[in-house]
Amino acid sequence: MQHLDPDLLRTFLAFADGGSLARAAHVVGRSPSAVTAQMQKLEEIVGEPLFLPAGRGRALTDTGQELVGHARRILDLHRTALLSLKGARAEGRLTVATTQDFAEHGLAPLLRLFAGTHARLRLNLRVGRSGELSNAFEAGDIDVLIAMRLKPSADEVAVLREPMIWLAAADGLMRADGEVPLALLDPPCGFRDAALTALERAGRRYRVAATSQSLSGLRAAVGAGVALTARTARWIGPGIAPGPAELGLPDLGEAVFSIRVRPDAPSSAQDLGNLMADGLAV
Repeated sequence: MQHLDPDLLRTFLAFADGGSLARAAHVVGRSPSAVTAQMQKLEEIVGEPLFLPAGRGRALTDTGQELVGHARRILDLHRTALLSLKGARAEGRLTVATTQDFAEHGLAPLLRLFAGTHARLRLNLRVGRSGELSNAFEAGDIDVLIAMRLKPSADEVAVLREPMIWLAAADGLMRADGEVPLALLDPPCGFRDAALTALERAGRRYRVAATSQSLSGLRAAVGAGVALTARTARWIGPGIAPGPAELGLPDLGEAVFSIRVRPDAPSSAQDLGNLMADGLAV
């Protein structure tokens, strides 16, 4: 009897979540041709077509849609089993640091799973800005880090690329007088730089309507309708929505984050970094 290979299922879910084989190839770190070969192999194992033509791309068949749920359950059990076996004897302490974007959206269930399978391991969590956290990582105070990528590093477990988007209050801006009102973090900040550069290149007038040292202050200004800001879709939530399309705001490019693990950290730190790389990939 043939078995559903977790690697094939992981690539399959990358397609299901991303909507294209090219996106799946990017997420799993394989070439498009290798991903196509994997999906052909999966179809052979299942014995039914999983994909059908949809314009220039592909969509899931009914069988493919059904496989999505099975694949998620299989990979969840696979991951939990491995973590439980590795975590049974792990002890000590790990310091994990992340930007608020991931702390609020995506990281919590992964930390819950890791803590549950590493009962004798103490986790310390730090949430802050990329520059501050990166400096602490370099000083050896942090074992696992998620922050905006400054440059390639040998200790990177994964690189996460997410589109930057304009965000505004769900109820809209209080006023629009020809200038783009901005809410920005104090420098240095990659999102601030991207917003200002995009507007200047597009020849758009803007004014800095609010500044903050913290993301909570930035969220308050945006949620109040005072200004727009630039972040990723992870910031969408109660009171915060994508910026109005009628403003015709320029493209912001990508935000690039890295997951880094301190080379001399315990092996459990590498396991946590790998879990984050798998769970946060989009």
